[in-house]
Parts: sequence; C-alpha cells; structure tokens
Amino acid sequence: MAPRGLGALQRGDRSCTVAGRSDATLNRGGVRLGTAEFYRVVEELPDVDDSLVVHLEDQAGGGPGELLLFVVPRAGGALDDALRGGIAAALRGALSPRHVPDAITAVPVVPRNRTGKKLELPAKKVLLGAAPAEVVDRDTLTDPTALDTFVALAALRPAHHSPVR
Repeated sequence: MAPRGLGALQRGDRSCTVAGRSDATLNRGGVRLGTAEFYRVVEELPDVDDSLVVHLEDQAGGGPGELLLFVVPRAGGALDDALRGGIAAALRGALSPRHVPDAITAVPVVPRNRTGKKLELPAKKVLLGAAPAEVVDRDTLTDPTALDTFVALAALRPAHHSPVR
C-alpha cells in the first residue's frame, strides 16, 4: 500500500483495483479546507462518534457562507456547550481559526452510502432545500433515515437560502 492509503492491486487477468481516498474540499472565503482534516480532529475526541461537515455558500454573494458541523455524540452523551467549545478549541488548535464551524449540531446518524462514504454533497443539497429523492436513492444509504434530520433542519433555515441545482 502506498502512502496515505493509496495503492493498486493488479489481478491475474491484468485488471487493476485502485484503492485510495478522496475527500471533499470546502472553499471558505477563498481558503480551501479538506473535510478529512475536520474528521481527523473531531473524531479523535472521546465524546464524538462521527461527524459531517458542509459549507453553504452565501447565496447572495460576497459573504463567507456558513460552515456547519454535524456530530454524533458518543453513546449516552450529549452535545452541550462544553463539547461545542471543546470541538471549536480542538479545530482551532490543530488546524486554524478558519476551520471553526459557524454552528455545531447533533445528529443521530451521519448519512453514508453502503461503502461507508460520508455523503456530504447530498446532505448539503438537502439543507439547501432539495428533496432527498432528488439527490440520493435512499436504498443506497446504510441507514435510509439518515437524511431525515437534515430535512428537518432545512425547514428551519432562513428562506433566502435557495436549493442547489
């Protein structure tokens, strides 16, 4: 296996299987932020089981948009102000102040496909008003209810945020 989990396996029939990782890149105020950076820091915290980060661009233009972090607290735990502060401090210390999200919200589950990939883009589109059926087939999710929380959160968002098309 090559560095950073990248590699290829050549089979006897001369076909290849390529293994690797790909993470989304968020653009916050002109600064590129890799989602894997967030996950490495946040998911090392003992009170967080899983997380998902999305950036919602400023639809009116000119602003930095919103950086939103969704966390699954450890079993029996809760997302309170102390944990929010701990997450913000960990991100600021390990990465940069630009990595500190505008909001940190608890979710029961992070949407993933059957191979375990976090579904950042479908979650983002749902938050911006798209119907889940327009962005992902629920049968491909490890938990078909995983986007329900994002639908509920989208209903609470200000009306000036229009769906991504």
